[in-house]
This record gives sequence, structure tokens and C-alpha cells, in this order.
Amino acid sequence: MTATTAPDRASMATLPGDSGVWFFIVADMCAFAVFFLVFSAGRAAEPALYETSRRMLDLRFGLANTLILLTSGAFMAQAARTAQRGDWQRTRTLLIVTMITGLPFGLSKALEWSAKMAHGVTLTTNEFFTYYFIFTGVHFLHFAIGIAVLIVLMRTATDTAKPADTRLRWIEAGGAYWHMVDLLWIVLFAMLYLLRAA
Repeated sequence: MTATTAPDRASMATLPGDSGVWFFIVADMCAFAVFFLVFSAGRAAEPALYETSRRMLDLRFGLANTLILLTSGAFMAQAARTAQRGDWQRTRTLLIVTMITGLPFGLSKALEWSAKMAHGVTLTTNEFFTYYFIFTGVHFLHFAIGIAVLIVLMRTATDTAKPADTRLRWIEAGGAYWHMVDLLWIVLFAMLYLLRAA
């Protein structure tokens, strides 16, 4: 298979991907930082409530979701590296694998939410669970957008009507977004499931 040569990244002093996407990522991370500070303030004010609520979460779901996203993120990184080499068919295959390995996160999250609601735990149970459902819900929205981005990138990877540098730029931008989804979940996992409040 003949690979279309991608542009030489070593000679470029810019971030991989698209500057607009990076602006969105930084702005989004700043918004989540504010969320985390508000959560931390609530935990400091009512440590007993937060710790009791934290223990009601199923650590197995949190750990499984973390492993799912890290695995998917590893395939995304491989896809970006393959795109840099100009092997577009393999890039497309790796993007498909990225999506397939990431999709179980959605199922796992839905099962976890359902289990909580079946036991009467909802958005209005207490302050901890209000934050839990809001934060994980907003993160799930980011995840769903990421899946849509991956679907678009699968077509972009082998769209020969687009120049190689354009395809590479958008695959790297999509990869940066997908890694942001990973990173946000890792912070949520630590904050909600692991950090003791009391």
C-alpha cells in the first residue's frame, strides 16, 4: 500500500491539530476547574456527608470506566502517529478501534446511573450526588461529542479530496479532544471515587 506523505511535523513550531480546538479545550478545562473548586468547597464544608456519599459509589464502575478510556486513548494516540506517517487506511482502522474500545464507557455509565436511581439515589438526594450527576452528565456529553468526532475523522482519514496536511490537522485536533475527555474523567474518578472527605 502506498502511503501519502504527511507534512514534516519536526519543522513546525505549532501545537498539533487546530488552534481553535485548542482554545476550546483550554476554555473547557478552565470551566471544569471552577466546577472542581466548587465541589472541593462543598466537601470542606460538609465532609461527613461527602464521605458517606462517596462510599455509596461503586468503585468497580469508576475503575472500569478509567481503563476503558485509557485504552481507547492509547489507540487514538496510535492513530495520530500513523496519520503523521501518511498511512491513511491504517489510521482509519485505528480510529474505528478507538471508537469501539471507547463505546463501552457509555454503556458502563448508563448502567451505573441506572443502579443508583434504582436504589433511590438521584440528582436531588444530596449536594454530593447533585454534583456527581451534573459533572458525570456533562462529561458524558463531552464523550458523546467525541464519538461523533471519531465518526467524522474516519471519513476524513481516507478522503483523498482533502490535502494530507488538512487530514492530519483534523485527526490531531480530534485526538487532542479525545485525550481531554480521558483527562477529565481521570480527575472526576479521583475526585468522586477515591479522595476521602473525612
